[in-house]
Amino acid sequence: MNNLDAIVENIRAQFEIKNAARDRTLTRSRELIRLCAQSIRATHREEFQEAEALLDQARKVAGEMTAAIADHPDLYYTGYTQDALKELVEASALLAIVHDQLLPTPEDIHVPPPAYLNGLAEAATELRRHILDQIRKGHNTKSERLLQALDDIYSKLITIDYPDAITQGLRRTTDVVRSVLERTRGDLTLTQQQEKLKQSLRDFEDKLGNI
Repeated sequence: MNNLDAIVENIRAQFEIKNAARDRTLTRSRELIRLCAQSIRATHREEFQEAEALLDQARKVAGEMTAAIADHPDLYYTGYTQDALKELVEASALLAIVHDQLLPTPEDIHVPPPAYLNGLAEAATELRRHILDQIRKGHNTKSERLLQALDDIYSKLITIDYPDAITQGLRRTTDVVRSVLERTRGDLTLTQQQEKLKQSLRDFEDKLGNI
């Protein structure tokens, strides 16, 4: 028992290090989520340079966050860290899709596969908001392109058939994407039918005017 104090003090020192790393990670994860939310908002406003600048900041914070817990894998794979990385994927993917660019890969933004796929799914649901904005502006061609992107993402996500313990609940997120896809397709179809009806009425009025 003479070494009990030394054992406990050594463990206490390890806990102090881990607790300090945890506190720093929580702070950085909140900052990362904030930057990503701002980037998403800029993307919806089509302020692409601002969105990219915010993403640059977000990627820097993500790198600092993950580097600081390289020796603490339990902190890396905990919920708040993975949620923050998922937000980074969402913001990055949304900007790429809306701006008609290639998607960033998991390696590009240094995130694990589950966070990447869940972030991609959330980017797909964010597309609904942008599609509705484009419909209101009368930009149906862009709306169709974005709807096709949403459909493509869903079509790939449903092929990932693994337990939730591996995918971190991807199946549930994919179900949300399906619901968003169906509603958005319905909205765009209704808009297109209304435009066709308006055009038919204009054509009919023109014929009457020529009689």
